[in-house]
This record gives sequence, C-alpha cells and structure tokens, in this order.
Amino acid sequence: MSKHVRARSRPPRKPGAPRNTRRVALAAVLGLATFTAGWVHVAQDPDKAAGSRPQAHADARPQSEDRAARDKRRAAQQAAQQAVPHAAPPAPAPQGLAGVSERTRARIPAESRQLILVTGRAMDSSESTATFYTRPAAGADWVEAVSWPARNGANGWSTERTYGDLTSPMGVYALTDAGGLLPKPPGTKLPYDEDNGFVATGLGVNGESLEGSFDYVVAIDFNRRPGRSPLDPVMPDGEDKGGNIWLHVDHDGPSQGCVGIPKAAMKQVLETLDPAAKPVIVMGPAGF
Repeated sequence: MSKHVRARSRPPRKPGAPRNTRRVALAAVLGLATFTAGWVHVAQDPDKAAGSRPQAHADARPQSEDRAARDKRRAAQQAAQQAVPHAAPPAPAPQGLAGVSERTRARIPAESRQLILVTGRAMDSSESTATFYTRPAAGADWVEAVSWPARNGANGWSTERTYGDLTSPMGVYALTDAGGLLPKPPGTKLPYDEDNGFVATGLGVNGESLEGSFDYVVAIDFNRRPGRSPLDPVMPDGEDKGGNIWLHVDHDGPSQGCVGIPKAAMKQVLETLDPAAKPVIVMGPAGF
C-alpha cells in the first residue's frame, strides 16, 4: 500500500482545530491523577511535606518501662530534697541530773559548778545515793563524776521539817563550811574547823555506835548561818525546825536528819569542793 492510501484513511481534520488535542487531554487526565495521589500522601505525612527533620525527644534513647520508672522516681526524690530542707542531726542527750524535777532544777544557782545530789529511794526511806556532779561553766550541763551509797533521816524526807521528827529536809542548800575531829585532808579549800567538839556521843537510831561519824563534816546550809563553824548553835529560822544538818561519815544506820556517806567519800568531797565553784547539795526522794 502506498503512503497516500494510509494518509487518506485518517479522518479529515477540522479547520482551526489543533493537531494534538487528544494528546493534551490525555496528559491532563494523567496530571490530575498524579496531583491527587500526591495530595493524599502530603496529608498523611506533613513532616515530609514540609521537608523538615523529625524532632528529637529529650532522651532519644529507647525508653524501657523499668528505665522510665527509675527516672520518674529519681526526679521525684530530687524534687523532694530541694523542697524540704535536710533536718539537722539530733543533738546528743545532755548529761543532766537524773531523778530531779524541773522545779528543783530551777532552784539550783546558775553560777554553781559543783553539786552533790542525794536521791532517796522513797519519801519514807532512809536509804539513798549520793552522786557528785561537776560542770565546766555556769549554766552548762551537769556531768556525773562519782557516786556512793548514802543514808538519810530514819523517817525519810520532809518539806517542813521539825525538830526531832527524824526526817531530812528536802531542797537545794549551799555547802560553805567544813570541820571535823580529824585534821583536814590535803587540798581542802572550804573553811575547815578542826575541833574536839565534833565527838559523837550516844547511839544511833538503830542502836549502832556513832564513833567516828564526825571525823569529817560539811555543814548543809539549812537553818544555819553560812561562814561559821558547823558547830555554830544559832538557828536563824527557829529551833523548832532543828539544825546541825550535816554531810558526815556514815555510821551504818539511818540518821536523825543528816546525810551519811563512807569515810573515804567524805575525804574525797573535802579534797574536791571549791568555794569558787559555789557548791550545793540537792537532796530529796527520787523525782522531787
């Protein structure tokens, strides 16, 4: 077949129509399909459409459940530590006076640095314990130095003592003067009266011998005039209250009102008491 025959088989072109109308229409259809598919893809992945990188997490490492829980707990602990200040460690318990009420403590002179605490077993007991305390400065805590067995009045303790009731007076009293039948022990600083008048006569409450009881004596400033010999007979508050209440050598029995401790303890007391330390005796039943 010749070229002229094939050419004549095409439909005649309309005057003024473009030759590639079919091609243009097909291309338009394909382009619309491509645009639609691209729009759907953009809607499903906006990050890629914007051309941006994926944002990194604060911790880009894989987060297991255990690790996440630990980090959460750690953050909570750190927040709590910052919100609540650390409590100061508890102060060590002060070495104070055992078995003494706050009311009695308040009666102890602030300037006193030496103290003998006589603690009775009970209000009506004649058995007690004497403990020597010191402190390094006025107002500081008391520190126990040494302790001895002791005896007090045969009928125990009283707040309103009367002559002959066989009780020891409760309270806080100064220790200012000393004396005895024997010479003063070396180092004694309290005024000391060595006198033959310190001879004990008769028998104790339970019939025991009183010999040697007044070898060493420290006067307890109950109903007496400080600055004088323990033998001074004057009783400023009247004879009805009794007097001559001393710290002296124990005679293996209860007293009529004094406090008795072993002879070696009396020597130690005399060698230690210092008027500059304003020594006192605090005496009464436990808890007074």
